[in-house]
Amino acid sequence: MKNPILRIASLLGISFSFLTSFTTDKLITRRAYSGAKNIYEFTMRTIDGKELSFSQFKGKKILIVNVASECGYTPQYKPLQELHEKYGNKVQIIGFPANNFGAQEPGSNEEIKGFCTKNYGVTFQMMEKISVKGDDMHPLYKWLSNKEENGTCNDAPKWNFCKYLIDENGRILKFFGSKVDPMSPEITSLL
Repeated sequence: MKNPILRIASLLGISFSFLTSFTTDKLITRRAYSGAKNIYEFTMRTIDGKELSFSQFKGKKILIVNVASECGYTPQYKPLQELHEKYGNKVQIIGFPANNFGAQEPGSNEEIKGFCTKNYGVTFQMMEKISVKGDDMHPLYKWLSNKEENGTCNDAPKWNFCKYLIDENGRILKFFGSKVDPMSPEITSLL
């Protein structure tokens, strides 16, 4: 074996097919979303592991929130659920668990789902746990926080429960920091 990575992998008992599939998945993900013009070009996994295409939300606003179960802002699950119940015909709420800030989302997808359901009765769309900053930032959050890619916004989450409101055409309408309550007029007036 001439490739040093494959040789080390072999010594550690890691199969070539595992390395190839992992690398291929990462490359496909990066390539697939490079140059995305709107949110509808993204397909991601729900907290239950099912594929969800954002294109199904065309013509409806979307509120994207990076969430965490052990944060001072965790009680915002309640107004997020209220927003879903009151304005669900106008806005699709999508929660993205992330462990990027203060390690406040340490659980598995199953644990996060159980926590949200039991403590806050969450029925709005929850997605699988991702990274919303750093070297492993998910391509969706790269798109959301880079004006060169999305055309309007350079705001990246600075903590848990930051919110992006997407308009009916798949473009970012406004970014809201963690302190903005989901049921505040700041958000509801734009629905």
